[in-house]
Order: sequence, then C-alpha cells, then structure tokens
Amino acid sequence: MRRSIGRLALPILALAAFAGGPSFASPFSHVFGKPHPVSAASADSAVLLAEQVRQALDERRLVDATDLLEKAKAENIQSPRLTALTGELFIARGDYAAAVTQFHMVDTNPGERPQALQGEGVALSMMGKSDEALATLKQATAADKSLWRAWNALGREYDMRRDWKKSQAAYAEALATPGANTAIVLNNRGYSHLLQRQNDLAAADFVAALDKDPGLTAARTNLRITMAMEGHYDRAAVTGAGDDRAAVLNNVGLAAAIRGDYVEAGKLLNQAIEAKGKYYERAADNLQLTKELQQKAQEPAIVSDATP
Repeated sequence: MRRSIGRLALPILALAAFAGGPSFASPFSHVFGKPHPVSAASADSAVLLAEQVRQALDERRLVDATDLLEKAKAENIQSPRLTALTGELFIARGDYAAAVTQFHMVDTNPGERPQALQGEGVALSMMGKSDEALATLKQATAADKSLWRAWNALGREYDMRRDWKKSQAAYAEALATPGANTAIVLNNRGYSHLLQRQNDLAAADFVAALDKDPGLTAARTNLRITMAMEGHYDRAAVTGAGDDRAAVLNNVGLAAAIRGDYVEAGKLLNQAIEAKGKYYERAADNLQLTKELQQKAQEPAIVSDATP
C-alpha cells in the first residue's frame, strides 16, 4: 500500500531571480545611504556606472558589480538607481535583510519605486516573510506590469498557498514579459506543476527551461525528480561530468520514498551514502525516515469489534 509522506519534503529548488548563495558579510564598509543631490557631471557618471553594474549583475559577475559600487562610493557618485542596485547585489549574495534596507531608501522615489518594490518583495520572499512579500509584490506589479521577477516571485508565493490558479496566471505574466529570463520562470512553473502532481506538464516545463538554458542546474535536478516520481529511477539517476552523484542518488531515493516505494528508496539512499565516501547526514536522515514509514505502512489496520 502506498501512502503519502508528510515528513519528507520534495528535494527541489525553485529559483527566483537572483536567488543566490549563502549570506555574507557586507563587501562594503557601509551600505549606500539615501542619495543626495549631485552635480550634472556626477549624475552622468552615476548613469554610466549604473548601466555597468546592471550588466555585471545580469551576467552574474558579482565581484565586478561590487568593485563598481565601491568605486561609486569612493568618488561620492550617488543616485537612487545605484542605491537600488546595491540592493540587487545583496539579493544576489543572499543577504536579503540588507537588500530590504537598501530598497527602503528609494521606494519613495517615483522613478525607482516599482523596481525597488520588486527587489524588496523578492528579498522578503526569500526571507520567508510571505505575507509581507505578497503585499509588496502586488504593489510592484500594479505599478509596473513589465516586472517579470515580481510576477515570478508572486507565482512562488501563490504556490506556497496552493492557489494554483493565481500562480499559473503569475507565471504566464512573467513569461509574456519582454526580456524575462524564461528558463527560470519555466523551471518555477514546472515546480508548481510537480507540487500538483502534474508530472507530464512539469517535465515539459523543465525540458523547455533546459532548452533555453542548458546550464540551469535546478531544472536538471527537477527533471530528474520528475522522472523518479514516475518510477523511472535508472534514468533519473544517470549522471554526467560535474554531477554530484551522491546528491543525485539522494534526491532520486527521496522521490521513491515520496511515491511509497520504500524498498527502492532504501537501495538508492544507501547508494548515495556509499557514493559520498563519508558521512552523508541528509541521506542518512532520509534513510531513517524511509525505514520508519515503511514500518508504519506494514502495520496491520486495527479493526474494532464495536457495533456502530
């Protein structure tokens, strides 16, 4: 008998724009303050620097973006845009609280307000402040319907609420926005389908995401999980150069456990531990949970003799 699993979470990462690595100590001696009036020459320099920082962030050259913003501070070049871009850099680095602080400094500036609300909403969502994030992201998309990252993050928030109709509408808005990173949005929409157990639709989105961006690790991982959820464990566990085989086997094993295929899950999780070559806490925990769930599934049902 197969049962649903409440204690195991799907081993899937849904990406939001600039959802990055671990938190870090600020690379700046201090964050950008609220911008002050500057000369025309300084304003021109601020525009040029902002364009360079934006390009560096788009290309994930975070060191270059940091250096450019340090240069702006050293030369006292200020603008609301540079302040907002500092917030974007903090998001990229995973320091979401610092990002919110930066966006607050400019969210009353008419020219920067929609972008600042988008960045703030994304950061709040990544911090787990879901209600605040939802409200802020709604404000952002109401102010500017072309903010694909805000729509993408809204989709994620609606998924967390299991409001599938609204999440699909949000992803559709993101995909229809010119300049959107469609690979990220397709991956997240696929994740939404997977949460709904719509495996065929999920697989189609993950394949489409990889067609757009073959290097999108999350989509590749999610596609493996989808195959495993269909019972295609051998296909899901195939690894190539650069893949972490232990992590792949752990994810596939966990998917097998979610399906209620406890025997196969145990095999895969043991293989993950062996492939790691050292203690693998995540796989060991999943293996223990799988054993407990298998034992529960084998317990006989209690039949009462009481007359109704």
